[in-house]
Amino acid sequence: MHYELGTSREIVALLFAFPLESPPPASHNNKILWVSRLPVQGTALIIRAQRMVGTQQLGAAVQRQVAGGPGPSIINLPAAGCWSFDLHWSGQSDHLDLSYATNPGS
Repeated sequence: MHYELGTSREIVALLFAFPLESPPPASHNNKILWVSRLPVQGTALIIRAQRMVGTQQLGAAVQRQVAGGPGPSIINLPAAGCWSFDLHWSGQSDHLDLSYATNPGS
């Protein structure tokens, strides 16, 4: 299974779909299982995602939320590319990058 470990090793993103695609394909979801290293206290997982080209930000950041904290989610983003994720939940935080491929059927 493909995964991405946060830079602080506080969270891991297990990718049920690989590659993640934008726009999302009709055949499956961009499902990500978020797993926190420490127990979760029921607060939402807040995701701030910024598309990047190297070290340059491209476009506006988007925010997503996973109710109840880290767990199963469908995270669709508005464009293909490398996305920088800032993650906050239950007093914890971490960062990771995920790539979204261009959906060939779009």
